[in-house]
Amino acid sequence: MNESRTAWIECLIVEEQVEFTLLELCRVSGASENQILEWIEQGAIEPKRADKVDGPYFDGTSLRRARKAQHLAQDLEINAAGIALVLDLLDEIGLLRAQYLRR
Repeated sequence: MNESRTAWIECLIVEEQVEFTLLELCRVSGASENQILEWIEQGAIEPKRADKVDGPYFDGTSLRRARKAQHLAQDLEINAAGIALVLDLLDEIGLLRAQYLRR
């Protein structure tokens, strides 16, 4: 397996316990700091915890949501409020699918 493919695969696996600062989340998601802050304000992304000195910290769930949000903003040109709605609907669909499969 070539080196770039290995790096890509490693980036896909993020444990929930891993924490990111705001700047780290921006770097790994490709979103700007302003975008992340807008998404937080709209409820699309929720910080895992906040530190008065260092600011908010995010987990693997936030990273996945930020990457989806970045895709929605960049490729589909959806605004922050729309992104929050789309992400909530995708979560709901996931829950419904999981319930259906358990039957």
